[in-house]
Amino acid sequence: MPDDPTFVEQIQRELRDVRWPGPEEIRVRARRRSQRRIAVATVVLALAGVSAVAVAAPGKSPAPGLPAAAPTRHEIPLDALLQPADLSQQVEAQLSQSGLGEPVRMDYRLEVCRTSQGRSSGNVYSILSRSQTFVPSATPNLTQSDGVVTQDLFRLTPDAAVQLLATLDDVIAPCAEWTSVGKYEAGGARGTGMATHRWAVVQRGFAGDGAVLLRHTQTQAVDQKTGKPIASVPQPDITAVVRVGDLITVLKVGEAGTELDLPRLAEVAARRMCAAANPAC
Repeated sequence: MPDDPTFVEQIQRELRDVRWPGPEEIRVRARRRSQRRIAVATVVLALAGVSAVAVAAPGKSPAPGLPAAAPTRHEIPLDALLQPADLSQQVEAQLSQSGLGEPVRMDYRLEVCRTSQGRSSGNVYSILSRSQTFVPSATPNLTQSDGVVTQDLFRLTPDAAVQLLATLDDVIAPCAEWTSVGKYEAGGARGTGMATHRWAVVQRGFAGDGAVLLRHTQTQAVDQKTGKPIASVPQPDITAVVRVGDLITVLKVGEAGTELDLPRLAEVAARRMCAAANPAC
């Protein structure tokens, strides 16, 4: 039936509701990492908000005559994220999460495509992250799938942030056209379904220090044996990826949004990221 989910859509729904760790769990993870000698200096610097030039060996003073280093920002403040007033429609509620060491995930299906070919996931891992979903106030029992706009904001090392956009074409190249195959159950019928996925960069350089629009399209899922359609043709998914300094944001619009909405939101997001980036704009 057209309204029944394909196996890919079922996976997508499950991943949308993946639980992000709460603040206490994040603090526990941070404490565990701090016990590792190699990570001690990093954690101390991140929590204290000081630059490496200010750290000296015991009993020694910093070398005289060195210019003071610009303060390095480590946390991601809430005002670096999009705000309700930035959206073109009224939004009165939002779901927020935060995390440590999370992957910069643009499209989980892209990861599946790559790993199914024996490749790495292609993910780059962040230092810190914040994530939010804007939702209309009339939506009961809110979940991320009800979102008008979703935003993930990541702090990476400066080199990793630059490389993420520089290597994006190489990441998606093996998945320019990929056929997924899996079991399905729809309207009492069962079988093996298949659909073809495509990813392409359709726009660049419209915001921040670098930006891309990544479009995913999928053919109608059909039964592998009979060729009979088992779901309707899904709408294209558009993702905006924007870099400002060492910050990367990933933006998606909900079903009511359009590809034209994302460049404008990306520009606004880039301006909000400026003050929190290393270096600041």
